[in-house]
Amino acid sequence: MVIDVDGIIIKTTDYKDSSKIIDILTKEYGIIGVIAKGCKTLKSSLRSVCEKLTFATFTIYYKKDKLSILSEASVINNFSNIKKDIEKISYASFLIDLTSQVYKQNSDNEIYDILISALIKINDNFNPLVITNIVELKYLEYLGVMPKLDGCTICGSKNVVTLSSDKGGYLCSKCRINEPIISDKAIKLVRMYTLVDINKISKLDINKDVIKEVNDFIDDYYDRYTGLYLKSKSFLKNIINVKN
Repeated sequence: MVIDVDGIIIKTTDYKDSSKIIDILTKEYGIIGVIAKGCKTLKSSLRSVCEKLTFATFTIYYKKDKLSILSEASVINNFSNIKKDIEKISYASFLIDLTSQVYKQNSDNEIYDILISALIKINDNFNPLVITNIVELKYLEYLGVMPKLDGCTICGSKNVVTLSSDKGGYLCSKCRINEPIISDKAIKLVRMYTLVDINKISKLDINKDVIKEVNDFIDDYYDRYTGLYLKSKSFLKNIINVKN
């Protein structure tokens, strides 16, 4: 059957001389594998829309559990600000790769909404590291390894003083042994990140030291509990280190 579906291209693979196989993440149908016939030729109307990070309405000859065929596409957002900035491209590429891995473990359609919302905010020049951290924390729920953020991870006390990736979340002063103390703002932000609706973010005014504290916690937590090791993350870390 022929369907029109909104989606974003998360992977492309060259196919024969002039075509590509593209993976499109959609809300309604999950990840659809599609052949874009002849899209690499100069005269093809599909040439400009068969690239990773294309967010569009795709007209597809849909075959469930088989390769579908792309007929046409109408771009919804070309993410022009992302595509002309190497830093933004790096964040977007990481988010797409991360989303693909998370979706393999949990196909909840809210994952699609989170990704699209995040890419729009990055394209609108919101701090890409903050937006990425918000997505990373939200995805931990779908990976089944969300840190404990409603009280001390050991005793449950609400009087928390720091975060510990090793202990799995908040710690109070009595349960803390030698974990470094982080700022109250970072403690509050981590929980807020899990609750915030990305679409409703209108301003991000966060001290860079607090941003670093949150990012360091998330990086270490992912390394300890998710088993996800992405090349795009390593590249992104290098960019962040150079910038800082």
